Amino acid sequence: MEYVHNVYRLEKSIDIDANWDKSQWTNTEHALINNYMGEVPGFRPYTEFKLAYDTDNIYVIFRVKDRYVLCENKNINDPVWKDSCVEFFFAPDTNKPDRYFNLEINCAGTPLMHYNSLPREQFVELDIEDIGKIKIAHSMPGIVYPELTSQVTWTVEYKIPFEILEKYSKVARPEKGVMWRANFYKIAVNTSNPHYITWAPVMNDIPDFHLPEFFGRIRFN
Repeated sequence: MEYVHNVYRLEKSIDIDANWDKSQWTNTEHALINNYMGEVPGFRPYTEFKLAYDTDNIYVIFRVKDRYVLCENKNINDPVWKDSCVEFFFAPDTNKPDRYFNLEINCAGTPLMHYNSLPREQFVELDIEDIGKIKIAHSMPGIVYPELTSQVTWTVEYKIPFEILEKYSKVARPEKGVMWRANFYKIAVNTSNPHYITWAPVMNDIPDFHLPEFFGRIRFN
């Protein structure tokens, strides 16, 4: 089964404020991140996402119904995957689907972003100035420490300007019929409820998100 997510063009831009319920997202197709890698945790976070685009940007929002939330990393390109974190891996060059960006953002809105030519072996860490052009909003107040063990729903929303991507890769700009290879993840390594969860299933014995051969597709309409 191939995972395909439809992405629609916006009539007007979205204000980035981490509000899952605002009107621009109301009728937008959503998808679940619910395929586990490795051991299934005792508590299963409920994670969903939506996408949209306009001429200059791609928009992403995640909503997580979570527990055992931890967030300690506060600097760009810190190891945010150790925190309660959501991730978007995508290959915008349709001629090179194995070359991809990974954008990882913890629940406090701290990002990490790389461009990968060869998974885990050849990659470029994006300049902090470029990452800083990605507008990010988050619902959690900031650093979460000690761990929050009660149930909480948190959101992360952002928009990525295509011009940033084009400094590192060729980009098939979204229009009707264009498809990018992509996957979406929820991770939390350092919490008391560690987990590795994917949108498109990743068939690997050891949890590893850097396997572009298992990416699904996002289809622009």
